[in-house]
Amino acid sequence: MKTKQALNPYMPSWEYVPDAEPHVVGDRVYVYGSHDLFNGLNFCLGDYVCWSAPVDDLGNWRYEGCIFKREQDPAAPRIRLTNGLAAPDMVQGPDGRFYLYYFMGGTKMISVAVCDKPAGKYEFYGYVKYSDGTPIGKKNEPFQFDPGIFMDDDGKLYLYTGFALAGNPILLDGSKPTEHGAMCFELDPSDMLTVLTGPGYIGIAGDKEAPGTPYEGHAFLEASSMRKFGDTYYFIYSSKNSHELCYATSDNPTSGFQYGGILVSNGDIGLPGVTDVKHAKNYTGNTHGSLIEINGKYYIFYHRHSNRKQSSRQAVAEEIRFENGKFYQAEMTSCGLNAGPLEGKGTYSTCIACNLYGKNGTRFLSMIKHPKGGYPYLTQDGGDREEGPDQYIANMCDGAVAGFKYFDLTGTKGICVNVKGRASGTLYIRTEEKGAPAAKIEIRPSKAVTGFKASIKALGRKQALFFTFEGKGSFDFISFQLS
Repeated sequence: MKTKQALNPYMPSWEYVPDAEPHVVGDRVYVYGSHDLFNGLNFCLGDYVCWSAPVDDLGNWRYEGCIFKREQDPAAPRIRLTNGLAAPDMVQGPDGRFYLYYFMGGTKMISVAVCDKPAGKYEFYGYVKYSDGTPIGKKNEPFQFDPGIFMDDDGKLYLYTGFALAGNPILLDGSKPTEHGAMCFELDPSDMLTVLTGPGYIGIAGDKEAPGTPYEGHAFLEASSMRKFGDTYYFIYSSKNSHELCYATSDNPTSGFQYGGILVSNGDIGLPGVTDVKHAKNYTGNTHGSLIEINGKYYIFYHRHSNRKQSSRQAVAEEIRFENGKFYQAEMTSCGLNAGPLEGKGTYSTCIACNLYGKNGTRFLSMIKHPKGGYPYLTQDGGDREEGPDQYIANMCDGAVAGFKYFDLTGTKGICVNVKGRASGTLYIRTEEKGAPAAKIEIRPSKAVTGFKASIKALGRKQALFFTFEGKGSFDFISFQLS
C-alpha cells in the first residue's frame, strides 16, 4: 500500500547513486549502481550501497547499507581517485545466491562478488575468466566495462560489456575501444565465472557501422543492460551522445539486434522541440540505467547531474509508455515513480526540479565545474561527503528557469517561495515555459531564508510549474509551498 509520494530524485537528495540497475526480488525492487560523492573529484569514488522499496510503494525507499567495499577486491589499485568501483549489475544464480558483477578501474577485468541476500554483505568471489583461467580483459580484447548480466528463461547466462569512446582517458592503459558495439559472453551458470563462448558482437552498431542505418546518430558507447519482455530481448545502452539511453530488440540474446529508439535523455533531447544539446531542458552529461516492469507498468531508471559537474550524479526514474513491443521516449519529471501528479499542497524542496537552465540555456558538463555565470544549478551545503542536507537550486539569476512536473493544482489557491540572497525582481510562475503567468512574486534581498507569497488561480489536474526570475542579483531557491 502506497504510504509516500514518489519524487525525483527518488533517493534522499544527499545520495548520489548513478548507473542504476533495478531488479525485483520478492516483493521489493533493489537498485544497484555506482556511488558518487557530492563534489567528488571523479566518478564512482564511494563503495557500493543499495537502496530498495516495496513494489507497491515506490516512494518509500530504504537504505540497505554498504554492500561491498573497494578494498575487498584483491586487485584494487592503491590509488582510488582514478580507479573507482563502477556500474555493477546483479543476477540470482541457480544456487539461489546473488551475484554482483562489476568493473574495478585500473584492472581491465570484470569482477564478481556474491551474497546469500540481495542486499547483504557481498564477499569477493572471483573474476570472469576463460577456461584456461585467464580473466577476460587480459587477452588484448576490447575494453571490458559496464557489465550487464542476464540469465535467460532457459538458464543460460550472458554477460554484456563494452566501451567505445576512443581517446578517452580511461583507455590510457593501452586498452582498445569497442568498435562494433557491445560484446557478449556466454558464461557457465555452474560457477557463474567461466566463459563458454565469446566475445561476440550482438549487432549494436558502432560509429563506423552506424551511418546509413537506424543506429546513425545513436551508435553504441557504454552502459550495457539486457531485459526480456515476453519473447523479445531489449538491449539498453548509452549512445555516443552520452546524455541518452537507447534500446534495440531481437528474438535472440546474442545477435540480430535492431535499433528501437530513445528511452530517455537527461536533457529531454529528442522530445518535440528539443533537437540538440543547445536546446536541452536540463544540464546534460553521461547516463546509464535500465528498464523494469513492476505491477504491469514499465519504468526507465537513469541518472541526472548536479553541482555544475559530471561526478555528482543522482538516481531518477520515469514511467515509460510501452505499446505493441515499442517503448516511447520518457519525459524528465519531478514525479517519476508516483503513478500520477504530486499533490497540490505541502512543501516541496527545489531539488525535485526536472528542468533547469539559464538565459543562455544549459551546459554539457565535464569533470571540471563550469562557471556559475548566468546559470542556476543544483547543489547542497557542505563538502565532499556522502550524507548531508537537502539539495536546493543556487544562483537563480536573471533569465533562470526552474521547472517542476507535475502537480494536481485543481484545489491550489496559494504559493510561497522560500529563498535567500541578494536579488531584487519578479519571479514569474507559469504552467507552460512561455505561457501567461499564473502568479507573480516580488523578490527582495534577504540574508536568511524568507518566504514570499502570492495567490494562484485554480489550475488543472496535471500541471507543470515553471519559475522564471527577472531582475538583478541572484538568490538560492530553497523550497516552495502550495496551499
